[in-house]
Amino acid sequence: MSTVLIEIRRAKASDATSVAAAHDEAWRSAYRGIIPGPELEKLVTRRGPAWWDGAIRKGSRVSLFVFGDTIAGYSNYGRNRARSLPYEGEVYELYMRPEFQGLGFGRRLFTAARRDLAQNGMKSVVVWALSDNEPALDFYRALGGRPVARSSETFGTKTLDKIAFAWPA
Repeated sequence: MSTVLIEIRRAKASDATSVAAAHDEAWRSAYRGIIPGPELEKLVTRRGPAWWDGAIRKGSRVSLFVFGDTIAGYSNYGRNRARSLPYEGEVYELYMRPEFQGLGFGRRLFTAARRDLAQNGMKSVVVWALSDNEPALDFYRALGGRPVARSSETFGTKTLDKIAFAWPA
């Protein structure tokens, strides 16, 4: 029998290449068939190792879910960017590699992000999800998020609706 260490920790600059790989895999899985192919390719490509290295070095809050030696997922979070919404914090991104989805790891990563935000004075939280991304909608509903706003985002020539889920303080 072997033991695998599972941990949630802040990303370091040395993690940039692995975070980029997790981002690539998770985004292609989540958005294939939702975001047009060429636009998805642009989004994934521009968030390579150099982008992640810069974000981490600049102090962006990036937490990792590490399973053994593998970065299984990540979350990126901070102050709420939508001034029209009365929530202090925002989870900008939370993604797990496909093989780590459905195992409760995303819930643990989300809980850790909320805890970090709360410890930094951001007790209420919002997160946006594309309305065509049913697994994400189901995930945030299961975590107790309630829909509080709608908006849209354009990817090339395709405009997609998105929903804000919130957790009050």
